Amino acid sequence: MAEQLSQDEKFHLITRNLQEVLGEEKLKQVLQERELKVYWGTATTGKPHVAYFVPMSKIADFLKAGCEVTILFADLHAYLDNMKAPWELLELRVQYYEQVIKAMLESIGVPLDKLKFVKGTDYQLSREYTLDVYRLSSMVTEHDAKKAGAEVVKQVEHPLLSGLLYPGLQALDEEYLKVDAQFGGVDQRKIFTLAEKYLPSLGYAKRAHLMNPMVPGLTGAKMSSSEEESKIDLLDKKEDVKKKLKKAFCEPGNIQNNGVLSFVKYVVFPLHGEFCIKRDPKWGGDKVYTVFEEVEKDFAEELVHPGDLKASVEVALNKLLEPIRKKFESPELRKLTNSAYPDPSKTKAAGKGAKAAAGGGGGGEEDELVPSRLDIRVGKIISVEKHPDADSLYLEKIDVGEAEPRTVVSGLVAYVSQEDLQDRMVLLLCNLKPQKMRGIESQAMLLCSTVEGEPRRVEPLDPPEGSSPGEQVFVEGYEAGKPDDKLNPKKKVWEKLQVDLKVSEECVAQWKDKQLMTKLGQITCKTLKGGNIS
Repeated sequence: MAEQLSQDEKFHLITRNLQEVLGEEKLKQVLQERELKVYWGTATTGKPHVAYFVPMSKIADFLKAGCEVTILFADLHAYLDNMKAPWELLELRVQYYEQVIKAMLESIGVPLDKLKFVKGTDYQLSREYTLDVYRLSSMVTEHDAKKAGAEVVKQVEHPLLSGLLYPGLQALDEEYLKVDAQFGGVDQRKIFTLAEKYLPSLGYAKRAHLMNPMVPGLTGAKMSSSEEESKIDLLDKKEDVKKKLKKAFCEPGNIQNNGVLSFVKYVVFPLHGEFCIKRDPKWGGDKVYTVFEEVEKDFAEELVHPGDLKASVEVALNKLLEPIRKKFESPELRKLTNSAYPDPSKTKAAGKGAKAAAGGGGGGEEDELVPSRLDIRVGKIISVEKHPDADSLYLEKIDVGEAEPRTVVSGLVAYVSQEDLQDRMVLLLCNLKPQKMRGIESQAMLLCSTVEGEPRRVEPLDPPEGSSPGEQVFVEGYEAGKPDDKLNPKKKVWEKLQVDLKVSEECVAQWKDKQLMTKLGQITCKTLKGGNIS
């Protein structure tokens, strides 16, 4: 579609429904030459709610206009903002946000293959970025940093230094994500102007900024993750949606600070181009609107009753939420939700028992047969030598990111030459009980694709290019779980899970058709497709 749009049509799609645009001429100049690169960032703090459909529908506009869109999961920002996300929950929150944001986008028909998803700490802890943070901090005054974050960073009586760093990091993200424009709420305007002021001082280009209006919550104020009554959660049941909408501020004829009406304007119309008011035939029957201003006008003139508006929004909202609810019915995502947002009362009550469960030490979760219980890591073979007491066995010293390399006893040299194993990146199962093999303890299992027959064929699994020793391997959809400290051999956890570990016809390692992954991509096997993983 984007190829058929003129430059003016693309500009209209990119800027429609925005409250403000800084750098319009820059946008037009870029559109003359190529497609616009834009990013939207979200700090992974409280649970996303229905107001997130506002930026999602705008992202749909960007994609229709041919933009290259990056979504940033700003985990470091979430921690810097008065520790809204505790350090120990950061990774779980990122996983939850990624799952729920993708579910929202799928719900509104946005193709995920046209989006790039980035986690902040994947680049914000690099040497270059850290140096730029220091360079920036030598230029930005305390007054400017505090002013920039005033509407975004949580304001407390004794503010932390971390809150002053927040705006500068958001400014640097524009350079490190290599975009032409940043998109966000108008509450971030002061951060955007700080970026425009200081990035050129570092030798970086000034970017354009696209700002959405702030959508009122159900109480009439800004919708907030921390105020339960002001928001509808994405996983709320139908009866909860009805209950919250019933209580929502929606005064007859009042079009100011009306969260219900705003949802129609900024979500329903951009996505569907029309809105149906459902009402009893004696009050005129159903009416379909194709222009928002007509809905607003009829509501202002009290031709549309607040009860009918709420009931109609309830129908539209549940259509958007239903696929998200369905996706999060899976045991893995229910577990992720509970882990990323633990119930504070249960956490306190559980005391030491909760800590033990979190470490994989006990409770009902210990009996759950899920692949996240396996501690599979990337390793690097640093030496290979013959077993002193067994001709067919070799000792591999393998770096798995710990203080000392692990010793693995295997017969792999019968299938792969000693030279080919040296310095090779491999996969290790690290939480099996160590076993002595001809007097020497094997501290892990080297995972390979195996095809039985004559001859028997064995080939080590390969992590993605660029992997480092110690990187965790997970099964797609089971990222949130923590491995057992040690697998109980009496319960045969490895043996039961191993039955479903295979290498596909495309040479991709899988568990029950779900890919084995690291943060860099999928686990593969060079040539031995169709094998069992052992």
